[in-house]
Amino acid sequence: MARHINPSNSTNKTIDAIDRKRERERQFMLKKSRELAPELAISLVQRLLDLHIIETNSVHAIQEAMEKQLQRMSDMEEFDMQFKIAPIRNLTQDPNVISLYLTQFIIEDLINHANIQDVFGDDMEIYRAVDSVLAKIRPR
Repeated sequence: MARHINPSNSTNKTIDAIDRKRERERQFMLKKSRELAPELAISLVQRLLDLHIIETNSVHAIQEAMEKQLQRMSDMEEFDMQFKIAPIRNLTQDPNVISLYLTQFIIEDLINHANIQDVFGDDMEIYRAVDSVLAKIRPR
């Protein structure tokens, strides 16, 4: 019996390989963000302050909120993370999932924090600021 060759099979293998690579990258970044949460939170809040994206009356409280969020992300279900980043998923090509999540956290949740006076900038500006800090844990 002749064997049917599916020309799209190679495409499926390529897509599967890309998906596996992205999942490994995601797991690596989640692990690193948990391990380096205190340092990343300090750097992240400082960057947001330097770029005048946030105004706060307690830098320490905001650093603690960011650190807690960085540590909590690795315990989240995939659905919850995807649901959170859905509004900004197409913000950029090849996005850093953790940067997207924290951008959405800043836009939706951190803005309501008792120690935040205001959040400035559009989604892309916030994403760039967050990603500039988190890029150091992204494998290349």
